[in-house]
Amino acid sequence: MHGREECEAVVTDNGEIGGRPGGVDGRLRAVVRLAQEMAAAHTPQESMGAAAEAARRALDGSFAAISMWERERGRLRVLVNVGELMAGEERLPDDESYPVHDFPEIAEFVHEHWAAGGEPHAWVETAEGVGTGVGVGSAPPSGSWGRVAALRRRGRGSCVVAPIVLHGRAWGELYVARAAGRPVFDRDDADFATVLASVTAAGLAQTERLEEARRLAFTDPLTGLGNRRAVDIRLDEALEAHHTDGTVVSLVVCDLNGLKRVNDTLGHAVGDRLLERFGSLLSICGAMLPGALVARLGGDEFCLLGVGPPADEVVRVADELCRRAAELELGEGVACGIASTGDPIGPVPSARRLFRLADAAQYRAKAARSLKPVVAGRDGGAEDAVIRLADTSPAHPPERRRFRGRR
Repeated sequence: MHGREECEAVVTDNGEIGGRPGGVDGRLRAVVRLAQEMAAAHTPQESMGAAAEAARRALDGSFAAISMWERERGRLRVLVNVGELMAGEERLPDDESYPVHDFPEIAEFVHEHWAAGGEPHAWVETAEGVGTGVGVGSAPPSGSWGRVAALRRRGRGSCVVAPIVLHGRAWGELYVARAAGRPVFDRDDADFATVLASVTAAGLAQTERLEEARRLAFTDPLTGLGNRRAVDIRLDEALEAHHTDGTVVSLVVCDLNGLKRVNDTLGHAVGDRLLERFGSLLSICGAMLPGALVARLGGDEFCLLGVGPPADEVVRVADELCRRAAELELGEGVACGIASTGDPIGPVPSARRLFRLADAAQYRAKAARSLKPVVAGRDGGAEDAVIRLADTSPAHPPERRRFRGRR
């Protein structure tokens, strides 16, 4: 057996030695690496995967997972599994979850120690049912036998479980296991797992802040729908797919009638309620089209972007939207214009042209006070009045929306 001093002298670049984390310096590097890898992730899912893998390496585990406590459903939902996966385990499971009453430590054991004035600590479980809790020689947490059974079922010898605490409450847990026959986790490992879980929680908080910033950047604050920026990005992606494999891309542009009258006679607060109400209605109708994006472009203008469904299906949904909007207590219905690559509208080299076509169709619907959507290309093909209107000078009334210099 190597002594501590000898072990620390041969720490590898991974902070490991002889299959175990190497000394204080190695563990410090492992903590820094976990924080860096979470920060470098581009999505919450990637961040969770990076944290689990970094923790697995740092604790020399064969397997690691991060789970979230879904209080409203009373379950621990596994977000990511890494390392040696057994039957029934997937790296990114669709719905791997466990009732909290089978693993109540997250809800009971942790809070008992908080109530006593302590901090949440990790604990160790073994396939033999002997655990190490927050104190040397303490008994396993109440209910931990569910974990013992899970270890035996999956051929693992021991595990260390560390609560992840976010915003002062238990968010979930970090779980790292070793295969049967490997050295059992000890108290030092549990203390280190507590540190790793704390760093993971800090990374989660940062990820949440970034996600909130992204959400605000692509969300209309009044209605909660997407905004123009979200539409621009999604439409560019959709048209790339259209040019590559012919994916049908449909754009519905809506102008809410009567908003000015409501604002002038009942006040802007009531006008805002009308916008919110219509936004909810648009969201409900948009859900009829898988993968559709609904957005408020600004003022009284909204849109629905469909990617994949046939043009006729989009027209059906838009017709339903017009019908429901006409039944709203406030306002005077909605004028809808549709442009779809599934109709004879000619080439659509850019998002700008699809917007111009949909906008021209909406303009004609509004001018005619149509109770149904007007669809570009369905009245004469290339000679369609909507297409001619869209292809006129940019100074023409349909070009009411600024396209931010898009080409």
